[in-house]
Amino acid sequence: MTGSIGGLERFDSPGKGRGLRVTRPFKVGELLFSSPAYACVLSVKERGCYCEFCFTRKESLARCGKCKKAFYCNAKCQKGDWSFHKLECSAMTAFRENWCPSEISRLVARILAKKVGQLLKEVASDVDNERREMNEAEIAALHRFYSKHLELPDHKDLLTLFSQVACNGFTIEDDELSHLGTAIYPDVALINHSCLPSVIVTYNGTSAEVRAVQDMKPGDEVLISYIDLLYPTDDRNNRLRETYYFTCDCKECKSKSKDNAKLKVRKQSDPIEQDVISNMMRYARKTVREFRALKGIKNILHELLEMCEQSLEEMGAVFDDSNVYMLHMMYQAMGICIHMQDADSAIRYGEKILKPYSQLYPPYSLNVSSMYLKLGRLYMGLERYSMGISAFKKAMTIMEVAHGKDHLYLTELRKDMVQK
Repeated sequence: MTGSIGGLERFDSPGKGRGLRVTRPFKVGELLFSSPAYACVLSVKERGCYCEFCFTRKESLARCGKCKKAFYCNAKCQKGDWSFHKLECSAMTAFRENWCPSEISRLVARILAKKVGQLLKEVASDVDNERREMNEAEIAALHRFYSKHLELPDHKDLLTLFSQVACNGFTIEDDELSHLGTAIYPDVALINHSCLPSVIVTYNGTSAEVRAVQDMKPGDEVLISYIDLLYPTDDRNNRLRETYYFTCDCKECKSKSKDNAKLKVRKQSDPIEQDVISNMMRYARKTVREFRALKGIKNILHELLEMCEQSLEEMGAVFDDSNVYMLHMMYQAMGICIHMQDADSAIRYGEKILKPYSQLYPPYSLNVSSMYLKLGRLYMGLERYSMGISAFKKAMTIMEVAHGKDHLYLTELRKDMVQK
């Protein structure tokens, strides 16, 4: 570990490599440790809303006088960020609208600027062709936009570094799980995966905080989930293989105890035949992939909503409303409705999602608390205050464990509730 953290030790986890375990008991909601980011980068989409250095959200941020693109709380934050911002400032000015490195390229540039040795877990060397092509494109961008200010390693070392960052990087998210940026936390990256996690990672500015979501006794391994746990076992392990190059053998993956509930079919007088269910599963997975591919395209919200509605109609003939593929498309439809400022439709989808989410996700899931927050804010916007406050209280029950009772998100939420 990069430093000494009380109550924890590094060990060789059987079948997993390096890991962390506790050396004393921890209760649900207790903080195991907090880790400052070794390197982090704010998403370009959030510039102007958050400070580039500390990720504080506030109005009237100060703009960088040269590039006019980066924003800071004050001169102290701007000075603190300069060693990283100088990698981009002149390039953004020179390239203007053609400045377009990806977030992972920007993060790798910041890691290289610190010029230190191995900090991250080793990853599989036999990456698939698609990932290798992506890494090659990232390296080309790194040379184009950063070679003036960085001494870049050789090509092989860059390929290794990009693969390591892809597997060890963390997405910093807000209270509604919206993407704010990407960061590297070497100590947190030691934590192995399980579909039955014992801890959860949340963010306080640019720091990662690790809290227990199960009571832990000495010797217990510290485990987080690397993926969205809503989906059935086969889908989860496909995702793990594609992104992290391993499969999970936790108790839940062996028993598949929740798969029947996650793949629930609609009750009918004549049971639906298995081949019909299998065909609909293939349709659902194909639709999810196609939607993901289209989601990044601008100005097609109406088309995406129509795709959601059509797929829900198709799947709804076979799947129950609580089936995870139905929930996936309802969640996407809700997000689109929020962007289109159609609060009533967003609420309609959100209310259908909440109960199954609460049943299918593990306790203290941020996916559940964020859904309560979104619904609460939608209710408040429509002046349905009692329903909004009720949703906020349910979100707070989860967030007090996951984020800690004194987190800024909880402080702001309490203020919102008092004002109404």
